[in-house]
Amino acid sequence: TPKESSKNTKKHILAVNTYQMVILLMFNTREKLTYQDIKEETLIPDRELTRALQPLSVGKPSQRILVKHPKTKEIEPSHSFSVNETFSSQFHRVKIQQASARQGEAEPERNETRKKVDEDRKHEIEACIVRIMKSRKQLNHNQLVSEVVEQLNKRFQPSPLIIKKRIEGLIEREYMKRADHDRKLYIYLA
Repeated sequence: TPKESSKNTKKHILAVNTYQMVILLMFNTREKLTYQDIKEETLIPDRELTRALQPLSVGKPSQRILVKHPKTKEIEPSHSFSVNETFSSQFHRVKIQQASARQGEAEPERNETRKKVDEDRKHEIEACIVRIMKSRKQLNHNQLVSEVVEQLNKRFQPSPLIIKKRIEGLIEREYMKRADHDRKLYIYLA
């Protein structure tokens, strides 16, 4: 928080993650720190350190607790940080926006993350289909797809194509089958 120079200095509660808290505490004993100083003293991995410093120094202007020199978006080992003495907010509690995982993530890591998310969602979609079919016993394709979308759209937006693939997978594994008289009608198999 800014130095207590005037009587009406406003105090704030900062809502930050653990790495950001560790970084901010370092400024209790020093005026200025370089990225390299922070890295060496905290042993925070590069990616996490960059993600922790970005919102504090180059994030929203209303949340810049630190001043970065030089004033660029990129963060490099030689760049230095100091407390933003002019920081003020209309709020008593200031929540610092977190840098998205993508900002520190390279393309292969992003693809890996996407694959894991898709894999998790695949199971979630299948579980949802089974729950619906178990309660309804019989349902036509469009009704099933719309119910799955309706149940899952609070968590994520499943595409009808992926739902269709998951239905095919469940038919192959004999959780359900197509009706003999109507290919668009599914029947739940216990």
